[in-house]
Amino acid sequence: MQFQSVSKRFGELQALDQVSFAIPRGAMFGLLGPNGAGKTTLIRIMTNIIGADSGSILYEGKALDSYGFGFIGYMPEEKGMYKKMKVGELLLYLARLKGLSKADAKDRIHYWFQRLDMDGWWSKKIQELSKGMQQKVQFIATVIHEPSLLILDEPFSGLDPVNAEVLKKEIFHLHSKGITIVFSTHRMEQVEEICEEIVLINKGKVLLNGAVADLKNNHKKNIYYLKTDEPGSLPPSPLFSVLTANDNHYQLHLEGDATVNQLLQSLLNHQVPVREFSEVLPSLNEIFIQLVKGATHE
Repeated sequence: MQFQSVSKRFGELQALDQVSFAIPRGAMFGLLGPNGAGKTTLIRIMTNIIGADSGSILYEGKALDSYGFGFIGYMPEEKGMYKKMKVGELLLYLARLKGLSKADAKDRIHYWFQRLDMDGWWSKKIQELSKGMQQKVQFIATVIHEPSLLILDEPFSGLDPVNAEVLKKEIFHLHSKGITIVFSTHRMEQVEEICEEIVLINKGKVLLNGAVADLKNNHKKNIYYLKTDEPGSLPPSPLFSVLTANDNHYQLHLEGDATVNQLLQSLLNHQVPVREFSEVLPSLNEIFIQLVKGATHE
């Protein structure tokens, strides 16, 4: 899926400003940004809830809206289910709206009830369910028509750790079948664990886009973790500075043009008993904060 110079304005607010990036087919893709960044506007354009003022979105080389939107499954953060309906009746109704026959809809509902440990839920009313339980119902409604593009906005909101892990397992299962998944959240640790590629949007503009591993490498800062066999001060050296020291655990910053090989050789020459040594890459959260703060102060 390709986004080509997509723009959208609401009065004086430029919600999206020439947004361009690509989502590879079959990817687990993270759509990131602080509140008000433009993520929701972009999702609403993707799902044809609203239209862009300019620019285009292509899916497999053709305009997105030329496909219809039956191939998309969208799970919004704010749920809009009919509270007085029973779970089974609601899912059956939504599945029929998506073109499934009654028999196929029932089969798929029972399939998902078993996978998500929801046997016996058919006659429960939506209003009787906790937020986490409603999240499971919403997930089934999102995937029941077997979409090829799945958009999940804060899918783990309201779930306890056990049920969050159950839902995460199902998301990975769908991904293994080749479904493209767009994952929107504020929780960077979830993005780092789940997503292969990301785009970071702030104030309607793209700040960062690419593979997670590449982005972390591009923003590394010559910081290394060292663990020795026993506590003790490291010998002073122009090759590195000590950022943190906790017993026999250290974070070192490689100075100037010094190389890793020079650093290790220096440690060996001073008979420092090296137990572990590795490069420290920044987390997505650190990169996120750095870039958003930088954009704010421009």
